[in-house]
Amino acid sequence: MERSIILTNEQIQNKTRRIAYQIYETNSNEKEIVIAGINGNGFVFAKKIVEILNEISEIKVVLCEVKIDKKNPIKEISTSIPSSEYKNKPLVLVDDVLSSGTTLIYGIKHFLEVPLKRFKTAVLINRNHKKYPVKADFKGISLSTSMQEHINVVFEKNNSYAVLE
Repeated sequence: MERSIILTNEQIQNKTRRIAYQIYETNSNEKEIVIAGINGNGFVFAKKIVEILNEISEIKVVLCEVKIDKKNPIKEISTSIPSSEYKNKPLVLVDDVLSSGTTLIYGIKHFLEVPLKRFKTAVLINRNHKKYPVKADFKGISLSTSMQEHINVVFEKNNSYAVLE
Protein backbone atom coordinates (compact mmCIF):
# COMPACT_ATOMS: atom_id res chain seq x y z
CA MET A 1 0.00 0.00 0.00
CA GLU A 2 1.31 3.38 -1.01
CA ARG A 3 2.05 5.79 1.85
CA SER A 4 2.15 9.47 1.20
CA ILE A 5 2.99 12.21 3.65
CA ILE A 6 0.15 14.70 3.79
CA LEU A 7 1.55 16.91 6.55
CA THR A 8 5.19 17.45 7.48
CA ASN A 9 6.44 18.42 10.94
CA GLU A 10 6.65 22.08 9.91
CA GLN A 11 3.14 22.05 8.42
CA ILE A 12 1.72 20.46 11.60
CA GLN A 13 3.45 23.15 13.68
CA ASN A 14 2.07 25.92 11.45
CA LYS A 15 -1.47 24.50 11.47
CA THR A 16 -1.38 24.00 15.24
CA ARG A 17 -0.25 27.60 15.73
CA ARG A 18 -3.01 28.87 13.40
CA ILE A 19 -5.67 26.87 15.28
CA ALA A 20 -4.35 28.20 18.61
CA TYR A 21 -4.63 31.78 17.29
CA GLN A 22 -8.19 31.11 16.04
CA ILE A 23 -9.15 29.71 19.46
CA TYR A 24 -7.58 32.76 21.12
CA GLU A 25 -9.44 35.17 18.79
CA THR A 26 -12.75 33.41 19.53
CA ASN A 27 -12.11 33.59 23.29
CA SER A 28 -10.04 36.78 23.61
CA ASN A 29 -12.44 38.31 26.14
CA GLU A 30 -12.39 35.23 28.40
CA LYS A 31 -10.43 34.81 31.62
CA GLU A 32 -10.32 31.03 31.32
CA ILE A 33 -10.80 28.40 28.61
CA VAL A 34 -10.84 24.60 28.73
CA ILE A 35 -9.05 22.62 26.02
CA ALA A 36 -10.33 19.03 26.13
CA GLY A 37 -8.30 16.52 24.11
CA ILE A 38 -9.64 13.09 23.23
CA ASN A 39 -7.33 10.39 24.62
CA GLY A 40 -4.46 9.37 22.39
CA ASN A 41 -3.47 11.72 19.58
CA GLY A 42 -6.31 14.13 20.31
CA PHE A 43 -4.83 14.77 23.76
CA VAL A 44 -1.29 15.12 22.33
CA PHE A 45 -2.64 17.66 19.80
CA ALA A 46 -4.54 19.47 22.58
CA LYS A 47 -1.31 19.77 24.62
CA LYS A 48 0.42 21.37 21.62
CA ILE A 49 -2.44 23.87 21.26
CA VAL A 50 -2.29 24.67 25.00
CA GLU A 51 1.49 25.33 24.80
CA ILE A 52 0.92 27.91 22.06
CA LEU A 53 -2.10 29.49 23.82
CA ASN A 54 0.05 29.92 26.94
CA GLU A 55 2.70 31.61 24.77
CA ILE A 56 0.38 34.02 22.96
CA SER A 57 -2.29 34.90 25.52
CA GLU A 58 -2.95 35.82 29.12
CA ILE A 59 -5.99 33.54 29.30
CA LYS A 60 -5.83 30.79 31.90
CA VAL A 61 -5.89 27.56 29.88
CA VAL A 62 -7.11 24.36 31.53
CA LEU A 63 -6.10 21.11 29.82
CA CYS A 64 -8.49 18.19 30.12
CA GLU A 65 -8.14 14.64 28.83
CA VAL A 66 -11.33 13.04 27.55
CA LYS A 67 -11.27 9.26 27.90
CA ILE A 68 -13.38 7.62 25.19
CA ASP A 69 -13.32 4.01 24.07
CA LYS A 70 -12.93 4.69 20.34
CA LYS A 71 -13.94 1.13 19.41
CA ASN A 72 -17.10 1.40 21.54
CA PRO A 73 -17.78 5.13 22.14
CA ILE A 74 -21.20 4.42 23.67
CA LYS A 75 -19.38 3.22 26.82
CA GLU A 76 -19.06 5.69 29.67
CA ILE A 77 -16.81 8.66 28.95
CA SER A 78 -14.69 10.25 31.67
CA THR A 79 -12.54 13.36 31.94
CA SER A 80 -9.33 14.06 33.81
CA ILE A 81 -10.94 17.02 35.59
CA PRO A 82 -14.31 17.18 37.40
CA SER A 83 -17.22 18.72 35.49
CA SER A 84 -17.32 21.60 37.99
CA GLU A 85 -14.03 22.80 36.43
CA TYR A 86 -15.56 23.29 32.97
CA LYS A 87 -19.13 24.22 33.92
CA ASN A 88 -20.18 27.58 32.41
CA LYS A 89 -16.79 28.01 30.71
CA PRO A 90 -15.82 28.04 27.04
CA LEU A 91 -14.57 24.61 25.96
CA VAL A 92 -12.83 23.33 22.82
CA LEU A 93 -12.98 19.58 22.16
CA VAL A 94 -9.85 18.47 20.26
CA ASP A 95 -9.02 15.37 18.19
CA ASP A 96 -6.37 14.66 15.58
CA VAL A 97 -8.55 13.34 12.72
CA LEU A 98 -12.27 13.79 12.08
CA SER A 99 -13.43 10.88 9.92
CA SER A 100 -16.98 9.68 10.56
CA GLY A 101 -17.55 12.02 13.50
CA THR A 102 -18.36 9.12 15.85
CA THR A 103 -15.71 9.90 18.48
CA LEU A 104 -16.40 13.63 18.35
CA ILE A 105 -20.20 13.30 18.59
CA TYR A 106 -19.96 11.07 21.69
CA GLY A 107 -17.46 13.50 23.18
CA ILE A 108 -19.87 16.35 22.48
CA LYS A 109 -22.74 14.36 24.04
CA HIS A 110 -20.71 13.96 27.23
CA PHE A 111 -20.12 17.71 27.55
CA LEU A 112 -23.76 18.56 26.84
CA GLU A 113 -24.64 17.20 30.28
CA VAL A 114 -23.01 20.28 31.83
CA PRO A 115 -23.90 23.87 30.91
CA LEU A 116 -21.04 25.46 28.94
CA LYS A 117 -20.51 29.09 28.01
CA ARG A 118 -19.36 28.16 24.49
CA PHE A 119 -18.53 24.86 22.79
CA LYS A 120 -16.23 24.49 19.78
CA THR A 121 -14.35 21.61 18.15
CA ALA A 122 -10.84 21.48 16.68
CA VAL A 123 -9.14 18.84 14.54
CA LEU A 124 -5.84 18.69 12.70
CA ILE A 125 -7.31 16.79 9.74
CA ASN A 126 -10.95 16.79 8.58
CA ARG A 127 -11.66 13.83 6.25
CA ASN A 128 -15.23 14.69 5.22
CA HIS A 129 -16.72 11.21 5.82
CA LYS A 130 -19.46 12.27 8.19
CA LYS A 131 -21.78 9.71 9.66
CA TYR A 132 -22.97 12.26 12.23
CA PRO A 133 -23.83 15.96 11.86
CA VAL A 134 -20.68 17.20 13.56
CA LYS A 135 -18.27 19.78 12.22
CA ALA A 136 -14.85 21.03 13.13
CA ASP A 137 -14.91 24.72 14.03
CA PHE A 138 -11.13 24.90 13.79
CA LYS A 139 -9.28 22.62 11.36
CA GLY A 140 -5.76 22.35 10.06
CA ILE A 141 -6.58 20.76 6.71
CA SER A 142 -9.60 19.26 4.94
CA LEU A 143 -8.99 16.22 2.76
CA SER A 144 -11.28 14.22 0.55
CA THR A 145 -10.15 10.63 0.93
CA SER A 146 -11.70 7.28 0.14
CA MET A 147 -13.14 5.19 2.96
CA GLN A 148 -10.46 2.56 2.32
CA GLU A 149 -7.66 5.02 2.96
CA HIS A 150 -6.37 5.54 6.47
CA ILE A 151 -4.78 8.64 7.92
CA ASN A 152 -2.20 8.15 10.61
CA VAL A 153 -0.87 11.12 12.58
CA VAL A 154 2.44 10.52 14.36
CA PHE A 155 3.43 13.00 17.05
CA GLU A 156 7.13 12.82 17.88
CA LYS A 157 9.19 15.44 19.66
CA ASN A 158 10.86 17.01 16.62
CA ASN A 159 9.40 14.96 13.79
CA SER A 160 5.61 14.86 13.71
CA TYR A 161 3.89 13.94 10.45
CA ALA A 162 0.63 12.69 8.97
CA VAL A 163 0.49 9.95 6.36
CA LEU A 164 -2.24 8.68 4.09
CA GLU A 165 -2.13 4.88 3.75
